[in-house]
Amino acid sequence: GETSRQLDNILEKTYYDVSTHSPESLDWFNVLIAQTIHQFREEAWQKDNIVNSLNSFIERKAPELPSYLDNIKITELDIGDDFPIFSNCRIQYSPNSNKKKLEAKIDIDLNDRLAVGIETKLLLNYPKPGIASLPINVTVAIIRFQACLTVSLTKAEEFVSGASAEENSDTGYFLMFSFAPEYRMEFETESLIGARSKLENIPKIGSLIEYQIKKWFVERCVEQRFQFVKLPSMWPSSRNTREADFDDS
Repeated sequence: GETSRQLDNILEKTYYDVSTHSPESLDWFNVLIAQTIHQFREEAWQKDNIVNSLNSFIERKAPELPSYLDNIKITELDIGDDFPIFSNCRIQYSPNSNKKKLEAKIDIDLNDRLAVGIETKLLLNYPKPGIASLPINVTVAIIRFQACLTVSLTKAEEFVSGASAEENSDTGYFLMFSFAPEYRMEFETESLIGARSKLENIPKIGSLIEYQIKKWFVERCVEQRFQFVKLPSMWPSSRNTREADFDDS
């Protein structure tokens, strides 16, 4: 009851009626997000940061690869040049919280090309190890993503499951987000197998890769799964104080 009264008080003082307020365009938010992504892309390409990170990840995972796969090498990397568009934002009570939690529903539309290409070899280990190999080149690109994003603020003790004892004892707030199951993810997959007699764009390979990517996505942040991020304290401190450096010229 106390939580519901607090939320009602917030809505009243911010003049937001969840039953009548029209959806918002979030144009201003798109500009801020675009600037953030642009900065991320610049940092990612400096000194090949993103390539080095991926190669390091692949090296760490190399012992986990099956014996029939050779080393994996990145041949293409595209982190896009467009930006996601957020729109149709509406605040509502969470349907499962009995008016104890507010959440934002936001539509996302990304029309871009996010791609990674790799090459490896399929090793034939019978009748003896490494008797033959089959070169494989694969490029996977996500070219369209549309979904409804749910965002809310909550405390650790409100988590249904999966929170550790340390998180449950935390008094701070967490940002929770998840995607509705009715999402749209479109791919472009190119494959090339063989050295002399090459097989191009085998449908089975594309379907298998797309299935694994969607499975990874669903298992992490599609309802009823969610991701949560601990919000830092916003209380002013001398450690975070800065002063603008104005140039008189």
